[in-house]
Amino acid sequence: MQLIAYSQFTDARQSVEVDKLDVITVGRDDDNTLALPSPFVSRHHAKLSREDGNFFLENVGLNGITLRGETIGVGARLLLQPGEEFRVGEFSIYLLDETKDKKAPRVKRKRDPLSGVLELECRIHAELLHRLNLRAIDASAKDDPRYVAHIRDHLRSILDVEMETIADEIGWTIVEDSIKRRLCDELSTSEGQKPRQMSVFSDANEIADHRSEEAVNRISRILRNTMGITGDRKRLKQELKIVDDQFLIQFDRLADQVTEGLWEYLVRQYLTKEILDTVLGLGPLQDLVDMPNLTEIMVVGRSQIYVEEAGIIRNTGRKFLSDEVVMTVIERIVTPIGRRIDQSTPIVDARLPDGSRVNATIPPLSLCGPLLTIRRFAEVPYTIDDLVEFGTLTDFTGRFLKACVTGRKNILVAGGTASGKTTLLNVLSNFINPDERIVTIEDSAELQLNQEHVVRMETRPANVEGRGAYRIRDLVQNSLRMRPDRIIVGECRGPEALDMLQAMNTGHDGSLTTIHANGPEDAMKRLETLVLEAVDMPVRAIREQITSALDLVVHLARFADGARKVVTISEVCDIDRETGSIIVEDIFTLNKSGRESRHGLLVHTGYIPAFARDLIAKGLLTAESFA
Repeated sequence: MQLIAYSQFTDARQSVEVDKLDVITVGRDDDNTLALPSPFVSRHHAKLSREDGNFFLENVGLNGITLRGETIGVGARLLLQPGEEFRVGEFSIYLLDETKDKKAPRVKRKRDPLSGVLELECRIHAELLHRLNLRAIDASAKDDPRYVAHIRDHLRSILDVEMETIADEIGWTIVEDSIKRRLCDELSTSEGQKPRQMSVFSDANEIADHRSEEAVNRISRILRNTMGITGDRKRLKQELKIVDDQFLIQFDRLADQVTEGLWEYLVRQYLTKEILDTVLGLGPLQDLVDMPNLTEIMVVGRSQIYVEEAGIIRNTGRKFLSDEVVMTVIERIVTPIGRRIDQSTPIVDARLPDGSRVNATIPPLSLCGPLLTIRRFAEVPYTIDDLVEFGTLTDFTGRFLKACVTGRKNILVAGGTASGKTTLLNVLSNFINPDERIVTIEDSAELQLNQEHVVRMETRPANVEGRGAYRIRDLVQNSLRMRPDRIIVGECRGPEALDMLQAMNTGHDGSLTTIHANGPEDAMKRLETLVLEAVDMPVRAIREQITSALDLVVHLARFADGARKVVTISEVCDIDRETGSIIVEDIFTLNKSGRESRHGLLVHTGYIPAFARDLIAKGLLTAESFA
């Protein structure tokens, strides 16, 4: 029997023979059974005790041990399953017994069946790690079919052994979860789009069991009919709840239709997908990222994965194998775009290849394990007609905003988090004349412009030496030397607000940006605050800059039922002579019912903006438009 340790920093592997030892110690000092030279490891950190053939792990140090994604307190003592990993500092450690019959039953204990599935996946993953040095995998390996085939060969042989030992309870849990996932995925997929059932790393030959697939589809159809699932997108929340409440009851009635061959097919398919996604992809997030109707994916530690779809947030029930796997997934996302995340830089903004925005936060800032939030965007960018259909805008206000963009009015899009600011900014930017030179500046590039002449710039964090950072303000200042016709800043949230206003005031009419604010008036106050971060100047001068630079504020809100709507479109007018505050006049606002529910409509307040005459003169609006 061996005790094996991997360094996550250097990928170095250490092992010691422990066949004849009943007590095994791990720590920094040389007198330990396994000595780990690291400042993050205590002098005497962990102790393993053999009792009746089982091993118990005890924390005897002050730096903490991580097991099953949770930190073991000082003095705590837990049963360690064969092949199960635990973390000490930067080291992953596990016991390997090569002489033990792998078909022998594991130690029986009361547990949640899903926990048993997770333990099975952890064991398969650990065995795969033992056979292949996957921690040193190159980012491009997933694109090499030979390497993927090599991994699949080992995984197939591991499953050949494991399938003989999987308890009925665990296997049926996998079968049930597999079919339930399919039902939920079908509900969360638009009409005419086929939900993904396997990883992008799957072998077509293995998933071509048409008879098994037909059987699964038949069971799925029967379940939908018996539960009254219609697939009506307007009833998504209710139908997902029906699946949660009734699935097990209804599935029990169909269990006899799951033959031995279908049972094994579903179990193998499920485990193959989970492990390959963990090794080569984004783990349990892989197929969520590929589902077109999910707008947000939220990871809270290893054991909670939530999604938002049509404004509805639900727990998917999926879990990562460990916090280490979450960290690996985060690194796979941020490394290709030159970002890094570690204890010295525990927050990072990044993006996926499809443009999805990513934010990751790790300990010590996060107290509940690694946090990951992925903001998804439509594969095909939304148009103004889509927003009108969703009820975000009315047909006329859509045409009015199009006239404002085409007529080169400076527009500020304001709203709270997840209110739809970036989506609207994307839609508005597509009204810009294709002959114009557009410069976009973002923290994480996510704008999807269709014009040909677009210059895209993205901020860069400091390197390990604390140098080389380029902020939005630096890029805005640089953009002025690039002969832009229009500047689009993804979001103003710092001193770059001053540079953006100055650009709007110096010949770059028609520029666009967004800001976090609760209304048009709040947006003006927040702009003042952001400008003061850049320079100490009189508030009156700041307000004059704002009123001369901005023409329009479009404010969005997210309602309790998930609907996102434009609630006001306002003109930035002038400075009030008595109060000195900025005057913002509403041009369109939601009617009374709209402020209480998603069903209100934007209506004209009767106010005619001062720039309307210019738009009429350019033929973009008519004199009767506001009648």
